[in-house]
Amino acid sequence: MSTVSPEATPGSPETPSVERTYAAYSRPFWQRVVLSREFAVIALLVAAIVFSRSQVEYFDGPQTMYYLFRDSASVLLLALPMTAIIITGEIDLSVASIVGLTSVSFGMLHDDVGLSATIAALLAIGVGVVCGAFNGFLIAYVGLPSIAVTIGTLALFRGIGAGLLGTESRTDFPEGWTDWAKDRIVEGQPYPMVLIPFVVLAIAFALLIHFSSFGRGIFEIGQNDEAAHFTGVDVARTKAILFVLSGAVAGFVGIYLTLVSGVARAENATGLELSVIAAVLLGGVSIFGGRGALHGVLAGVLLIGVIQRAMLLNGQTINVINIVIGVLLVLSVMSTSLLAASRRVLAASRGARSSGGPSRSAGKRLLS
Repeated sequence: MSTVSPEATPGSPETPSVERTYAAYSRPFWQRVVLSREFAVIALLVAAIVFSRSQVEYFDGPQTMYYLFRDSASVLLLALPMTAIIITGEIDLSVASIVGLTSVSFGMLHDDVGLSATIAALLAIGVGVVCGAFNGFLIAYVGLPSIAVTIGTLALFRGIGAGLLGTESRTDFPEGWTDWAKDRIVEGQPYPMVLIPFVVLAIAFALLIHFSSFGRGIFEIGQNDEAAHFTGVDVARTKAILFVLSGAVAGFVGIYLTLVSGVARAENATGLELSVIAAVLLGGVSIFGGRGALHGVLAGVLLIGVIQRAMLLNGQTINVINIVIGVLLVLSVMSTSLLAASRRVLAASRGARSSGGPSRSAGKRLLS
């Protein structure tokens, strides 16, 4: 491996050379897998499931598992594009409002305009795409901060939905559609039909984020968007595409929630954006961008779902559940800084040992 002298010109005998290594590959593969936040979240998920099965009555019953997957489906779906957005160093706080607006659009297009459920659903997803494109344009091309833009559009999209429908709701949907949203893949098994589109989208986003040049650009933007630009990444286009994808997925979730509840209204999914962001951060994605993995995020969503379901079955109130989830989220965010600090301490101690320590260096200077 090549060596580089930090102070002298190459070949200078006075300055010792320093070996260049890449931190991500300085450890064996199994250590890089096991000693990671994603693996820790998966281990916590397994531990939570085992503990809940032993301590909470009926937790592992098919009905409980069915509602666990069904209730977590919306967060699982919205977490897919949110993962990529946060990896770039941006955030989308308007996803739940887009869900509410697409729910209203679907209900009104079907009930009031008289369009078929299929056409109404496609147009409602189109509404979500337009909302995402609006966010992406302001953030990627105008250059406004994403947190400010999406806080504003959070109120804007929710307000448009409330203005269109007011306090009314729409409930007349085809029975076949509502049955599909509530049915199971196999009768008697705890897997709702919504898991089929989720698996398809999860595979697509995994390939996009982790196995494509577009995905490498996402991580480069999160590390340093200026450096990414000079390496050939179209930063603005990448961010705009991610917000459009977020709007499209939110549109699908709006239709799904409408069919599950049987009601289209502007208040659908209120506060859901906080659950999505909490799950993404809990799953190991850095809030500062540049780091994260989709499998850790999915494990984080299921971990929150398992904790909520187990505590509800155990008779805990929603306030207590929110406190537990909040503490878990704060600890997960703190763990990034703690792990980084521990790595610096370990690296410093290894460097001191390899150089012989301060006392040996001092002895050498005295002898010379």
